[in-house]
Amino acid sequence: MQNILFSHSYFLKLDTKQWVTGQPYAPLGTLYAAAVMRENGYNVSLFDTMFVNNPNTVVKELEDRKPDFFVLYDDGFNYLTKMCLTNMREAAFTMIKLAKERGCVVIISSSDSTDHYKKYLEQGADFIIIGEAEQTLLQLVNAISKKNTDFSAIEGLAYQEQGQVVKTKPRSVMKDLDALPLPAWDIIDMKPYREMWLYSSGYFSINMATTRGCPFKCNWCAKPIYGNRYNSRSPEKVIAEIKLLKAAFKFDHIWFCDDIFGLKPGWVKRFADLVQQEELSFKFKIQARADLLLEENNIQDLSRAGCDDVWMGAESGSQKILDAMDKGTNIEQIAEATRLLKKYNIKPSFFIQFGYLGETKEDIDKTIAMINKLLPHNIGISVSYPLPGTKFFEKVKADLKEKTNWTDSDELQLMFHNTYQPAFYKQLHRYVHKTFRLHVAMHTLKRMFTQPSTLNIENIRKIVSLLYHAPAAYFAKRKLAILEKA
Repeated sequence: MQNILFSHSYFLKLDTKQWVTGQPYAPLGTLYAAAVMRENGYNVSLFDTMFVNNPNTVVKELEDRKPDFFVLYDDGFNYLTKMCLTNMREAAFTMIKLAKERGCVVIISSSDSTDHYKKYLEQGADFIIIGEAEQTLLQLVNAISKKNTDFSAIEGLAYQEQGQVVKTKPRSVMKDLDALPLPAWDIIDMKPYREMWLYSSGYFSINMATTRGCPFKCNWCAKPIYGNRYNSRSPEKVIAEIKLLKAAFKFDHIWFCDDIFGLKPGWVKRFADLVQQEELSFKFKIQARADLLLEENNIQDLSRAGCDDVWMGAESGSQKILDAMDKGTNIEQIAEATRLLKKYNIKPSFFIQFGYLGETKEDIDKTIAMINKLLPHNIGISVSYPLPGTKFFEKVKADLKEKTNWTDSDELQLMFHNTYQPAFYKQLHRYVHKTFRLHVAMHTLKRMFTQPSTLNIENIRKIVSLLYHAPAAYFAKRKLAILEKA
């Protein structure tokens, strides 16, 4: 029986912002792949890079375990790996070389290697899996184990043959997700995840996936792994995994890391029914679109299932920009979704994107005004990030030249020519956060007088924060005005 050492290329310590935030999630995609291979008779183990200092630490694991295969399999559910940060790419290249030096067959699966398979082959990888990887990985390892040397019939693969790069026919995405085994949660040490969450946040959150893919076609969104198809696990299968994880890890909270949660008609209602039937108690957050959050019955079902936070891709307060993005949503839907979520005590949070092509100061001001009027629970701000395979990337690729990826998730570098210089957008990020927190504090202060019962420790802290956020927002705006004219 042959041995497979799985790993991934996300190093939390190489991403300073995320290390300080202290909210790590396990490499879920990697655990799925390991479960598939174990189910088919292979010995599997995991070298988890999440908390290690540098990629050279893989050497001890390689020498102790002496695996036949080293599979660098990144988590396709996590936006941090979808961003293809250069720190992580370089770490992956190092691990490829170290594994090859020790005689392993090296197989890579990631968003970055799918887009740049030639670069990974040049670094010594034997095979790159293109797209959804579990079935391709199984067929490939089976073929190699049987001493086969012709891989041309295996779909979703890139490799070199006689000095030439061969790319096989694309593989269709899986439709029956219930056919997959549950992720191999037993091969990962969850203790450091729990400890970091408790230290940073006071509770322990884990990640799960109920779907794969997204059928919507925002023109800046890349889907190199799961594509535009949308396939869903059954609520029954999801509940079974929740019960297993509850017993094993005693979590408090789940991040359902689907691109779109509960799109299938009736899914959320059935899920909520099962949560109550099984007497499960946990909170969870999801990602969704504003136009999918307009049915009150659906919001009620989310609430009774335990949803306490919905991150929606608001993106912009300018309809012009939403239309340019092919977003398919409108400003009124964002406002109504926010109202409905708050009605049922679910926190609405916004993903916001600045710097899209054609965005003007007027568009930026509309976005800031929307945030400060609707007052979501939280905001996540980024600048437009061109990813290969998107219409947006094609529009700006001539401007990218040398720099096509961020080093880490806090870089926020605008990598193409736009209305303002990159420093303006970096400062805009700071200003919007400060003015948002200022407006939250002001709203809390007003509510204290109209609804004295809302006064608690958390709200008192928000009110006191006025002393910081008022001057901070003022000076941030002044600096932004200077950069606007630069």
